[in-house]
Amino acid sequence: MSNISDKTRINERIRAREVRVISADGEQLGVMSSREALSKAREAELDLVEVSPNAKPPVCKIMDYGKYKYELARKAKEAKKKQKLVVVKEVKFKARIDKHDFETKIGKIEKFLAKENKVKVSLMLFGRERMHADLGVKILEQVAERFSETADVDKKYGEKQKHIMLTPKKNV
Repeated sequence: MSNISDKTRINERIRAREVRVISADGEQLGVMSSREALSKAREAELDLVEVSPNAKPPVCKIMDYGKYKYELARKAKEAKKKQKLVVVKEVKFKARIDKHDFETKIGKIEKFLAKENKVKVSLMLFGRERMHADLGVKILEQVAERFSETADVDKKYGEKQKHIMLTPKKNV
């Protein structure tokens, strides 16, 4: 909240010679010197706040600065509440995997997708398994086929790293 007050210039901190002034009611008062605008703000027992510093001339509004700061902080808090954090979970498969282990990992993937997390399914190849990577790719293909209805599948089969990304489908 302190960075809001650092960027916004108020009252005597406004450096421009001439400013476009908006009254507390939202009425345009026109272009005037910053001293004249400040005296009008003082008459109304409010602050002169620079709302658009990059405009030619800068736009200032006569308002209660404390209330303005509070509104900005509240809007920022609301925006933060509405944003959704994307979490990527990773499940690793080996080329030689038993049926039960495969089913257990599939269950984990289902739980992650149910919580609307993205899932990265990686293939780990050791030693001579790298020569027969097609066996591992078959496992990734089985996983992709299994979740083709519930998730969007993005396959990446590189030279060294082979993985698929599962993104939960939106229920519209």
